[in-house]
Amino acid sequence: MNHFFMFLLKSIRVFSDYLVFTSLFIAGCAVLMVHQTNQLLDLHYDIIQYLWFVFFSTICSYNFHWWLTPDIESEIIRIKWTAQHKTLHLCMFIIGLAGSVWFYFYFIDSWLWMGISAFLTFLYSAPKLPHKIAGYLQKIAVGKTIFLAMVWMYVTTALPILIAAHLWRAQEILFCISRFFLIYAICIVFDYRDREYDKQQGIRSLITYLNGKGIDLLFYISVLIFMLSTSSLYFFGFRPAIILLLLVPAIILLLLYRTAKRNFSDYLYYVVLDGLMMFSALFTSFLRI
Repeated sequence: MNHFFMFLLKSIRVFSDYLVFTSLFIAGCAVLMVHQTNQLLDLHYDIIQYLWFVFFSTICSYNFHWWLTPDIESEIIRIKWTAQHKTLHLCMFIIGLAGSVWFYFYFIDSWLWMGISAFLTFLYSAPKLPHKIAGYLQKIAVGKTIFLAMVWMYVTTALPILIAAHLWRAQEILFCISRFFLIYAICIVFDYRDREYDKQQGIRSLITYLNGKGIDLLFYISVLIFMLSTSSLYFFGFRPAIILLLLVPAIILLLLYRTAKRNFSDYLYYVVLDGLMMFSALFTSFLRI
């Protein structure tokens, strides 16, 4: 019986590693975030095709990023896993690229808006490219966390609004601000964990420049802006229950912040913290808006 449970636990761990480290989990988060945007802002366009585009493009960009990650000695489980599964990352990148291109053509009329998302994604991963141009890009990568938060907000929130040719009102702008600063606050925690690794790789970011107090201040300001912009949605027709659900991830993030600065567990970061981006969508999806 003990052998069976050991085998079961090992199988669950292996499955979880593949689900999280191949970025299938984060791709699912992105899809749920788009669904929430469509629901809360009442958007109408080719939604199913766009959800598939977001799924494949997330698989493409994240596996490309991890495929470029150099093999170094590290205690971080994901970096070890990545070094052992470079071929899988390459295959997932190719699959994601093929799917992205296929579903991109459903939105060819919005090629300019779609191209902006590709450019922002490129800026995030570009410093890892094995080319001399990467040396220059590393100098401007001080904003890499901003690029990442921006592309997440843009793809899951602003781009659906643009494709749907939806009217930009105060609530759409506030919702974009709200989502950006939640994601940015989460990214700050990730960058705090990775700051020594980034320094080793010559990748600069705002977090590598700031001291501990400066990072804390940036984090709390980001959460404050998120809470203010989210709460302001009440004055533009959002029900209190919806606003409360939107605020819950930030409350959890505040409670976890000190722990996350000491505990660098991959599952805390790549499941719990990443999962906070789509946490409210799990609940708003079941509400009648």
